Amino acid sequence: MAIGEFTKQIAQQAILSATSKDAPPSPATPQENPSAVVLGQVAAMQKALKDDEELVITCQGIRVVEIFAPSRQMVVLTGHDADRALTRIIAGVDSLQLVCKVGKAQPGGKPLRVGLITPKPKDSNA
Repeated sequence: MAIGEFTKQIAQQAILSATSKDAPPSPATPQENPSAVVLGQVAAMQKALKDDEELVITCQGIRVVEIFAPSRQMVVLTGHDADRALTRIIAGVDSLQLVCKVGKAQPGGKPLRVGLITPKPKDSNA
């Protein structure tokens, strides 16, 4: 058997073994939860605040007071606009841009903490 034929035969066997259905499946990589990452980052920033500081989060001119993550890819931001009207922004996490700043709380007032809400797990017994 010539070396060229031998190499060709080894290459064919390698291709067959790589494409056979008996090959073990590659381990699944855990998918990162983008909305959980956003909530985690905000929680970490708030945890680092001093007693007289608050985290000022804005998005498109809205002062955010609550972040709700109904799914892995979506968030609902609740806040107030310049006219102090209650406003909600529904956005995909991949397009979300939050501006986060540390500010001093109003003198004599309690520092505002942004509410972070995740959906409650569904009861599988229902």
